[in-house]
Amino acid sequence: MNFRPLGDRVLVKRVEEESKTKGGIIIPDSVKEKPSEGEVVAVGPGARDDSGKIVPTELKKGDRILFGKWSGTEVKIEGEDLLIMKESDVLGTLA
Repeated sequence: MNFRPLGDRVLVKRVEEESKTKGGIIIPDSVKEKPSEGEVVAVGPGARDDSGKIVPTELKKGDRILFGKWSGTEVKIEGEDLLIMKESDVLGTLA
């Protein structure tokens, strides 16, 4: 992919949730919410501080993250639906 986010932005691919509940009930697509879990595809170099130095992002490519329901901007790059969001919109990483 030839896309690199600027500043402290990250490019995220949503991870689809299971279509079945633990009890075995199948959830139809029309009722499912968009997942708030994703995988980092690309990261920017980092934000600049007050003195102009770049503060690197804590995230790296391949990290699994959680983000807010309305976080980021949806984009389509090379036919794939992705999100661009600031690092501050990320709630945390999953181990």
